[in-house]
Amino acid sequence: MAPPAATNDDLEEGAAAKSAKGGSGGLIITVLLLLILGGGGFTAYKLLGSKDDPKNKDAAKEQMLPARYVTLDPPFVVNFQAESAVRFLQITIGIMTRDLEIEKIIKENDPRIRNDLLLILGNQNYQAVSTLEGKEDLRKRCLESVRTVVLESGGDGPKVEALYFTSFVMQ
Repeated sequence: MAPPAATNDDLEEGAAAKSAKGGSGGLIITVLLLLILGGGGFTAYKLLGSKDDPKNKDAAKEQMLPARYVTLDPPFVVNFQAESAVRFLQITIGIMTRDLEIEKIIKENDPRIRNDLLLILGNQNYQAVSTLEGKEDLRKRCLESVRTVVLESGGDGPKVEALYFTSFVMQ
């Protein structure tokens, strides 16, 4: 006996069922691709930053400002005991910032900054400041001291970016 002949209705139902299965698979793939591309674009945007982001504009403006140096004059001269001899240390210090307000605070607080730095410098050990590591440690302590004075005077301490010994003489 021969199988019954397919009617037009049977053929249309079969075709509709096949296209529904294939169509939903294609739809899922399309949605997944859109999510992946959208997520990748969002991630790139966040990592690279937006040019219109005000935070990025402020950061770029801050970095573009020229460095401003405040030299503490006259040079610091301190003495300390070393191996039963009196030793002298003379240091010239320059402070770097990019902020005009911080520069003003440093200049207005010169006596206090000089006092605090003299106390730090006069408390040194000759052997310690004879080494590069000792000088670097001393520089960092002096920088933190200046930042503290700026902070206590209403400024932003971290905007004091660096402190340099522009002259360092020991006798």
